[in-house]
This record gives sequence, structure tokens and C-alpha cells, in this order.
Amino acid sequence: MKLRSSPARQTSVAMGEINRAEYVSVGELPSPLVNNAKKVSVLPLVFLIFYEVSGGPFGVEDSVGAAGPLLALLGFLVFPLIWSIPEALITAEMGTMFPENGGYVVWVSSALGPFWGFQQGWMKWLSGVIDNALYPVLFLDYLKSEIPVLGEGLPRVAAVLALTVILTYMNYRGLTIVGWVAVILGAFSILPFAVMGLVSIPKLQPSRWFVVNLKDVDWNLYLNTLFWNLNYWDSISTLAGEVENPNKTLPKALFYALILVVLSYFLPLLSGTGAIALNRELWTDGYFSDVAKIIGGAWLSWWIQGAAAMSNMGMFVAEMSSDSFQLLGMAERGMLPEFFSQRSRHGTPLTGILFSASGVVLLSWLSFQEIIAAENFLYCFGMILEFLAFVKLRIKHPAASRPYRIPVGTVGSILMCIPPTILICVVLALSTVKVMLVSLAAVAIGLLLQPGLKYVEKKRWLKFSVSGDLPDLHFANRDRTETLVY
Repeated sequence: MKLRSSPARQTSVAMGEINRAEYVSVGELPSPLVNNAKKVSVLPLVFLIFYEVSGGPFGVEDSVGAAGPLLALLGFLVFPLIWSIPEALITAEMGTMFPENGGYVVWVSSALGPFWGFQQGWMKWLSGVIDNALYPVLFLDYLKSEIPVLGEGLPRVAAVLALTVILTYMNYRGLTIVGWVAVILGAFSILPFAVMGLVSIPKLQPSRWFVVNLKDVDWNLYLNTLFWNLNYWDSISTLAGEVENPNKTLPKALFYALILVVLSYFLPLLSGTGAIALNRELWTDGYFSDVAKIIGGAWLSWWIQGAAAMSNMGMFVAEMSSDSFQLLGMAERGMLPEFFSQRSRHGTPLTGILFSASGVVLLSWLSFQEIIAAENFLYCFGMILEFLAFVKLRIKHPAASRPYRIPVGTVGSILMCIPPTILICVVLALSTVKVMLVSLAAVAIGLLLQPGLKYVEKKRWLKFSVSGDLPDLHFANRDRTETLVY
């Protein structure tokens, strides 16, 4: 049986009186999660976002191989304006409006209803798990040149499993630990590229930056590489309930992380493409270690290989934190069985971590290109739902208190979402038939899974409950009843 607050409690946390159009921010309510874990502060949150989105320039090499230096450099300057900034702004506004674990699932549920909220959760969780399956594989790819036995066969499988277990245990120990580990790994990952930039200055030839051949561009690979390296800004919203003073901390951390991410891509590309002669065929995943060897010598190459390996560890723990807390937030809203809301003694979502880790192991056999394409396809569907939710809440509830509000009106909100929506359509249109079929099958599973779970709840085969510590976002006054969260 679902746990609900008393009527008095519901009235006290009402989103607002309809007739007066005055709203009480969800962010002004007490934190919905009561646990002993320490909250995450600004600096660890910046690096958690950094690893959710980026982790450094590892993986951007394909943009040069696909389109040449000029388009690669322009892509990492223009693409953030079209995609990253709108997504980060929407995350800041909606994340402070609904500062609880579950993040974008709650946003979509509030605007479009619980069915679509569940679909959002399913597609984003699956996209995140597919993404996370990549990092143990990339970690070993950077090490196999020095340890060839890790290249294939049973030793590689054993290494993937061992690495997944170790990093999963780190997530189990607590989000604060993960946050500070992300800070340390981030510094280690960024520093060698700063050194490479300084060493490359005498070798730079600016004319190399302007090489372009529009007749020889792999647009599918180019756009997927940009999209993969500059998305997932909204992932941090699923940790909002674990953030210290999220109303101020979340927007500030997103701003700092945006600057860090763009610079961590653009400056290494500027150094790498300007300091050495162009051979586009060589610009594939992992090529920065060769670039570093040409520019600075073997010592710099080894440093970047080590940084790449550490970066993959950072991306793994950050992504798993987001995925597992999302499942916890969905369970606290009654969308998943109650056992998903159970926390370990460290305050971490034990069941969510185990489910996410299992998904990573099952999907780790996919190739790098297949992983990027499949996760981008699912992620695009989820972002369309987020944009719809953002615009609908702006139209239907313009007076609702938003601790951080994007400084645009309703028309501006709609216009801001148009360029990234067009980009989503382009990415979807360029998908291969194989990726499209697999991704649509995954979407179909979600469409069947939600009514299936409702049937399980109706039959009481598993226990579902809505946490009594969360604000009830249904609101009413004496004359009429309306719903903000259905």
C-alpha cells in the first residue's frame, strides 16, 4: 500500500494557491532524503558533472578523422552553444525546482504524467548503462600496448569484471568519496594536456587549423562524436537530493563545469592539430597518446595513457552514481519496487548499484562505435521528453517559484529548445538501420515494462511505496483541485 502524507501535510506543501498564482518552491521544503551521508559540495559536484559529460579529451580524436581540423575545432565551439548551454540551463532550472533524486524523471512526470516519466527513466538509465559499459573496455585499451595480455581472451574478460567490481565498490562506499575521487582523477587527467599545450607552442603552425574538405566528411561519425562528448548535462539532476544547498550549488557547479569541459576539449585539439602534420586516418580513439609522443616525447605519451585510464575510472564512477540514484529516486516516487529505494549503511542505493553494474557487465561486449550510436539514439528520445516538460511547465505554471530561472520568457524558452531539437532529429536520421532497430526495441520494452510493473503492483507481488519524506506535489485549494505532478 502506498505511503502518503496526511491531508494537512499535503496542504502545507502545496505548490501554490491557484487563484492567487503564488507558488511555494519545492526547493524551500526540507530535503526529501533523510540519511546519514554527507552532502556533496561545489567542487566535487563540478568534477562529477565533468566526468558525467566529458572526462577530458579522450574520444574526441574521431572528430578530426571524420571532418578535419577546422570542423573539429568549430564543432567544439559551436556545438556547446546549440546543445550544451541550453541543456545545462534547463538542468539548472528544473533541478532546483525539483531538488530530489530522480531528477529528469520527476520533471517529465510533473508535466506529462507518470507513464512518460517512467519512459524517461527507462531510456536514460539504459543509455547511461550502455555508456558505462564503454569505460572498462577503454581503460584496458589504453593499457594493452604496455600489457598485451589484456588485449583479448580470458585475461581481458577477467580484467573487465575485476575493474567493474572495484569501481562498483567505490560507489557503494559513498557519493562524497566518489566526488573527491573525481576531483583527484580530474586534476590528474587534465594536467598532462596543459603540459602538452605549453610544449607544443614552438611547433604550432596556425595554417593547419584551417584544413577542411567538405566533400570528404563522415557526418554520422562527426556528429555522434560531438554529441557523445558534449551531452549528459542533465545526469547530475538525479543526484540533486544528495547536494548541499542545491538551489545555489547546482547552477554554480554547472556553470564552472561547462567552462572546464569546453576548454578541456578545445585546447588539446588546438595543440594536437596545430603542432603536427595532418593524417586524418590516424586520428582515431586513443591517438592523443601518439600526438603527445611526437610533441613531447615518450614520457608525455605515458602520462597521457595513464591519465586516459584514470579518466575512464572517473567517468565510470560518476555515471554509475547518477544511474543508481536515479533508480532510487524512481522507487521513492513509486515507479519501481520498494527494494530499489533501500540504502546501504553508507547512504548509497545498494540495489540500484547492483542493477547498474550488472547491466555494464552484460553490455561490455559491444564495440566502441555501436555503444556511442546506441546510447545517443536513446538519449535523444529522452531529451525530447525533457524539452517538452520544460516548455509545458513554463506555459502552464509560469508563476511557480524557481530558485534558478533561465532569464527568458515563455517564447524564449520555446525558441531556446528549437536548435537542439533540430540537432536531435539530425542525429536520429543519421543512425544506421541496425542501431535504429536495436534502440527502438529497447524503447518498446519500456512501453511494455511500465504497465507490467503496474500489474505487479496491483497483484501485490512486489511492494511499491511513495516515500512519506518527499513533498506531495498534488495541490489543491478550497474551490478546485488541479495537479502539477500527476
